[in-house]
Amino acid sequence: MLSASAAKWIARIRSQGLTWMLAAAIVMLQYPLWLGEGGWLKVRERAHKIDIQQALNQRLQIRNAGLLAELGDLKQGRDAIEERARNELGMIAPDEWFVRVVSARTAQSGKVHE
Repeated sequence: MLSASAAKWIARIRSQGLTWMLAAAIVMLQYPLWLGEGGWLKVRERAHKIDIQQALNQRLQIRNAGLLAELGDLKQGRDAIEERARNELGMIAPDEWFVRVVSARTAQSGKVHE
């Protein structure tokens, strides 16, 4: 038979072993929650990526709406095409005159900016 001190020592080791086993079980259960495939950290990272993508999509939708409006203007008639040619390419119609107005300050310096 074991002495009283040996029995206490064995009981203590058993209770500590049980404590360590329960702590290990809790850690093993928490691992997938925090670091697993569907864990909290990955969900947070993916939510951030979704927010970034939604902001990009919104900017592109605004740009596309502008392009569609411009396309509709170009399809409707010649006025939009003429306006664009005048503003962007500096074109004039055969029966028009082109007059450039230069400020006095620019004329004195000898530089003409377009």
